[in-house]
Amino acid sequence: MPTPPLRLLPTTGLSADELTAAFAGALDGAYVLAPLPPDPVEEAAVRRMLVAAEAPGAVPADVALIVSTSGSTGAPKGVMLSATAIRAGAAATDARLGGPGEWSLALGPHYVAGAMVVCRALLAGEALHLVPPHLAGIAAATTRPGARHYLSVVPTQLARLRQDGAGLAALAGFDTILLGGAAVDVEVLAGLRARGLRLVTTYGMSETSGGCVYDGRPLDGVTVRADPADGRLAITGPVLFSGYLGRPELTAEVVRAEPGGHRSLLTGDRGEVAADGTVRVLGRLDDVVISGGLNVDLAAVQAASRRALGTTDLVAVGVPDPVWGTRVVVVTSRRTSLAGLREALAGELAHHALPRGLGRLDVLPTTSSGKIDRRAVIAAWGSMDEEQV
Repeated sequence: MPTPPLRLLPTTGLSADELTAAFAGALDGAYVLAPLPPDPVEEAAVRRMLVAAEAPGAVPADVALIVSTSGSTGAPKGVMLSATAIRAGAAATDARLGGPGEWSLALGPHYVAGAMVVCRALLAGEALHLVPPHLAGIAAATTRPGARHYLSVVPTQLARLRQDGAGLAALAGFDTILLGGAAVDVEVLAGLRARGLRLVTTYGMSETSGGCVYDGRPLDGVTVRADPADGRLAITGPVLFSGYLGRPELTAEVVRAEPGGHRSLLTGDRGEVAADGTVRVLGRLDDVVISGGLNVDLAAVQAASRRALGTTDLVAVGVPDPVWGTRVVVVTSRRTSLAGLREALAGELAHHALPRGLGRLDVLPTTSSGKIDRRAVIAAWGSMDEEQV
């Protein structure tokens, strides 16, 4: 079966109907859809990556969608998703949330989280509502009386509304708000739920058609395992991607054949899986850095620092250092002192894990998907206001 032609989709300025129609054609097999990011630099990088689709056999015949990674750690990869995987993810979400419903799109449809919002509404035959990324003026009103109404956001979007009573009241009107893309502080999450927001935390990635674990429980058909040696998480299920565009060697590194013709995805994350299948994600495998000859878990440093300073506008990273090899530093927009932060963390972190640097930026850089851009933070370390020990 020949591969359908590639259709590049600039996503800026499209109406809900235009977005829905474009994705419908892809799911029906008329073409392979590649949504483009609105940022011109990102768009140029994605266009270069998509040149590989022109090679014979580069795109399997079942692929409906090619979504790009954020590129925050290098050149973007093209993640190829089949219509079967997309449909499986959408159906499993409907089953977990209590049935299909209308969706509000507050995320860019060029990334998997936004693309899946479009697909869920489309496959359910329900309305798609476009709302601004900053969520201003958002409302939970539906076009069909009695319809359920869902929203998907990243933590950065909610953080900006924490002091906006009217905004939080509007969000409380949604039947469910999926919250993914980054870890969320448990106290912040509890506070938002106390304000009436029906939040469901999600874990997943482009390679799993977006979120495939909701509030720690894998969606129907999805299985998650943790390697007993290093905690690396592996995911099996019908939502898995078809491969990386033009990167068969990279695909082979993370996809494993399983008994019965199934496949598993080796993620870059580490975690724990309880006997009942509940998943707890601990952080990235590469979050563990060696500083002064000792292992330091950056995810643990970041979580503890966020609790100590009462802000999610903070990131812990490792920067090159001639003495320590890798210096563990915290970067935040909050005005504080390194000595004060180290003192606050002394009872929670081992001495060797205490941050040895503190940097301040008025605004932390983010990718267009709303995640803190760790690569940009590391690159900016030497030019920001900083303290070191």
